Amino acid sequence: MKPTKGLSIGALSQRSGVNIETIRYYERIGVMPSPARSAGGYRIYGPEHVRRLHFVRRGRELGFSLDELRGLLHLVDGHSFTCAQVHALTTQHLKDIRQKIADLRRLERVMSEMAAQCTGDQVPQCPIIDALFEMRPVAV
Repeated sequence: MKPTKGLSIGALSQRSGVNIETIRYYERIGVMPSPARSAGGYRIYGPEHVRRLHFVRRGRELGFSLDELRGLLHLVDGHSFTCAQVHALTTQHLKDIRQKIADLRRLERVMSEMAAQCTGDQVPQCPIIDALFEMRPVAV
């Protein structure tokens, strides 16, 4: 990859695959460091910004929240991270993913049961609609 120097926000967006408004948002919330500014006040990004955006984008693809990524980046920025710290954060993230999968499986079971009760006939009553109107919580 060719070294990058003095990228505009548009070029950074193109290079990283992250849209301009998202880049600005990441700057506001401290996920991205503030870039240098040109004499005209335009943002000037360097290779470290490209690298960091790739890190954030990949982390988001893996389901890490911005807070989790901020925590990882804090460790990286301070050059004080240990593999054990990263492992602990990743293990917790994996636990959260497994819980979401279990919740989705329960939701799938409930929705399948509701759909199975429907005959598809043109009747004034629909078991799916009736189930949604019920006051009791659905056991998922």
